[in-house]
Amino acid sequence: MAARWLQAITTFGFVGRLRPAPGTWGTAAGLALLWAVERFAGFGPLVAATAVITALGFWAVARELRDRPGEDPSEIVIDEVAGIGVALIFPAAGFWLRDMSMVWPGPVAAFLFFRLFDIWKPWLVGRADRRGDAAGVMLDDLWAGLFAGICTVIAAGLWHGLIR
Repeated sequence: MAARWLQAITTFGFVGRLRPAPGTWGTAAGLALLWAVERFAGFGPLVAATAVITALGFWAVARELRDRPGEDPSEIVIDEVAGIGVALIFPAAGFWLRDMSMVWPGPVAAFLFFRLFDIWKPWLVGRADRRGDAAGVMLDDLWAGLFAGICTVIAAGLWHGLIR
């Protein structure tokens, strides 16, 4: 029974078992959930939900992979959910400062940048991915989320400042 709960957490309600591209499915499910949290509860709850998902992810992934060092199974997608949460905090903060709920294309841009960095794995993302431990499974997506969030804000600044 405990193993089933652990799998439910690491696969984000078994979304990680969807094929093809479980990482993309996990990211999309995380985006839908966390965008709804921000939309209906606000910026603070988005940050809190991302922190809880991240902490739960570190714990659950470490437990799930304790007997399988070096593995990063594709069905584990709680890391993608944590990463898209980090990416969403950036555009959400901009809207929160304007006393508004986040609207597209902010979350869509965060999703696209996040998937780019998660697949490409540049610099710190790749370094974390190469750790070969449970923490690395989570860290590469958190770095990808950070870079995606920064790029989303830069893209919004360019669009609203230079292009429009």
